[in-house]
Amino acid sequence: MNADYGELLRALLPEALLVATAFLIVSLDLVWGRGRSREGRLQMAVLMGALGVIAAGVVICQDGVLGFVWDGTLNFDRLAISVRVGVLVLTGLSLLGTLGGRGTDQPAEYVALVLLATIGFLQMAVARNLLMAFLGLELASLSLYVLAGYDRTRPESAEAALKYFLQGGVSAAMLLFGFSLLFGLTGSIEFGEIARALVAQPPTALGAVAIGLILAAFGFKVAVAPFHLWAPDVYQGAPTSSAALIASASKLAGVALFWRLLWSGLGPSSGGAGLGISGPGGWVTMVAAMASASLVLGNIVALVQSNFRRLLAYSAIGHAGGLGLGLLSAGEVGPGPMFYYAATYGLATVGAFGCIAVVERNGRCETLVDLAGLRRRSPLVAGCLAVFILSLAGIPPLAGFFGKFVVFAVALRIDGLGHPAGWVALLAIGMSAVALYYYLLVLKQVWVVEAEVESPSIAVPTMAAWALVATALALLFFGIFPSLLLGLF
Repeated sequence: MNADYGELLRALLPEALLVATAFLIVSLDLVWGRGRSREGRLQMAVLMGALGVIAAGVVICQDGVLGFVWDGTLNFDRLAISVRVGVLVLTGLSLLGTLGGRGTDQPAEYVALVLLATIGFLQMAVARNLLMAFLGLELASLSLYVLAGYDRTRPESAEAALKYFLQGGVSAAMLLFGFSLLFGLTGSIEFGEIARALVAQPPTALGAVAIGLILAAFGFKVAVAPFHLWAPDVYQGAPTSSAALIASASKLAGVALFWRLLWSGLGPSSGGAGLGISGPGGWVTMVAAMASASLVLGNIVALVQSNFRRLLAYSAIGHAGGLGLGLLSAGEVGPGPMFYYAATYGLATVGAFGCIAVVERNGRCETLVDLAGLRRRSPLVAGCLAVFILSLAGIPPLAGFFGKFVVFAVALRIDGLGHPAGWVALLAIGMSAVALYYYLLVLKQVWVVEAEVESPSIAVPTMAAWALVATALALLFFGIFPSLLLGLF
């Protein structure tokens, strides 16, 4: 390998800035913050974390597309740049959501862990071989395990972290075993070399086992059925801003990584001779089955949820089926629709959790009943939450509508019902109608039902209010002008 370390340092400067910011936050908190109030320490940590995220985003936008770096180990193409910027935006919104919530006794360490998880997400977006993919995935995952259990005052948080860690550990073992088998079969860890080796050799049972293990790990990462069991408990038990990060930036980075792995590395094993034609036994059929199961299970089970966080979790499982559909069609039409869906879904989800954080700061926000009368307590939060819920439901002109529309349309255009993606698209259209019902239940509580007990007005911190309004406006803006995101590809 002819490694140019200067080129590597320039390419990974955003990650270096985030590492430096994390160390600086912890150091300043030790020296300056121990005698200060918890609120002051939290504001300092979040402000510095947000500045580090902004600086990293500026560097990424200035450098633009760098192509292959470090002898082809990393790929800074348009998808990588778009995902890296999207991850930073979602991370910044999650951090600002921390200001609207109940806070923590260790804010510096919390923000540092968020930044470390973000570094893992950034690496997942550019990985071009199995080793870098695994390192990025596990750096993000280990940080998220700790973040899920960060609220030591709630037993539910500890339970969420334990379940997330145990199932994540099994998932990591399956992924590493699948990678090992894939390396043994092809003799390479580079995605391009793996694809060439698979073309040159006939399908084997061992290769099918390797792909099955990898898809199982992918299913865990984005909460695709039947590997979704961790999601409801983690969404319910984790601190609100941690759940927002897990539900948004984590999914965006995970979908981008597995798009590269499946289509760039395992494309010849998709199930047929062409990218748009799949036969029995290929991973396209397996992904279609997982996406279908997610659409049905997520949306049907969400109908009976009374806990708002668990409803969002099962909604996320249903949307994971939509992301799987975008992944299926991305081999034919490119990653644009898939990225648009994942990015706009992330914005709506991080916004919804931001509203939960603000309501929790002023009282209880566990069940749907707790949202009753929110329009009187805080018209701002109620209005923003309505935008986020309607976007998740796919109501025009919000970005969630166009995200669903473009993914469904390209899936049906590939080969109609002759491709598994066509059947999954029809199922997704039907399940969208089911999802509309439980989303409207949320809006009914917010805007129609009056609270049984009169509650005081909600005080929304200034930065949290700006973050909620900006997120709502972004969903409206990208819904009206979707080409600004799709045009990147």
